[in-house]
Amino acid sequence: MDARKVRCREITDADIEAVADLLTRGFVGRTPDYWRRGLRRQAERDIPVDCPRYGYLLEAGGEPVGVLLLLYAQRGGSDAAGLRCNVSSWYVEPQFRNYATMLTSLAQKNKAVTYINISPAVNTWPIIEAQGFRRYCQGMFVALPLLSRAEPGMRVERVTAATRDIVDLPDSEADLLRSHAAYGCLSLVCRVGGEAIPFILVPKRIKHGRYPTPAMQLVYCRDVADLVRCAGALGRALIRRGAAMLIVDANGPVAGLRGVYLASRGCKYFKGPNPPRLADLTETELVLYGP
Repeated sequence: MDARKVRCREITDADIEAVADLLTRGFVGRTPDYWRRGLRRQAERDIPVDCPRYGYLLEAGGEPVGVLLLLYAQRGGSDAAGLRCNVSSWYVEPQFRNYATMLTSLAQKNKAVTYINISPAVNTWPIIEAQGFRRYCQGMFVALPLLSRAEPGMRVERVTAATRDIVDLPDSEADLLRSHAAYGCLSLVCRVGGEAIPFILVPKRIKHGRYPTPAMQLVYCRDVADLVRCAGALGRALIRRGAAMLIVDANGPVAGLRGVYLASRGCKYFKGPNPPRLADLTETELVLYGP
């Protein structure tokens, strides 16, 4: 293929079917409907000004041969320094892999943006580290919150996309809980002594033996200390929904929680000026596309 006929450009609404087809070929076990649903969510969400809505497409002779999805979100303030970009699903047809760097270079050109990769395959770790990414999450902690003591008087409320008033929460957090409930997450508020403590979780299955075990993964809380404090009440709320285990991004065992730490499972990387914190996976592929 003549290199002059290979180019990168932004994905548009007209490319959705072609992108879904490419990603279905690239990710075994993911259906076209899985990708279409996530792309529809990307189409409908608010994004920061001047950011690509979907990401970039690699074309050869006018035909799509590669794709890189990007999910932009604003983190504090309105300037470029607050921009976070989840570098998501990447696939290039085998015969065009020599041009794959055209996608990654274009996607990561803004030095003011903090780029994150929350689901890198193990074999890609050396590649993304060579691109300047650093690991900010070393593994995951699988907790059994039901074994934690519940704080007296604490109750748990569920927030849905239709919930109107969420007392004692800032509007920004209330909007976050509602929007993620619409994505299919479980949004909860723990209340005790006049405090409102928000959490967002996403259903997940842990592969163990022949039968996957239902669990939840933490998407958002203000601080892991809040999770430790509310673990007992959350555990009782989760067991009623058939999930006994809670997966938490961690860099070691979580003091105050019963469970097991799994090193090098669920590692996450970033590149840019603002290292991400643990316990914030909002507006990422995990919630827009699903685990």
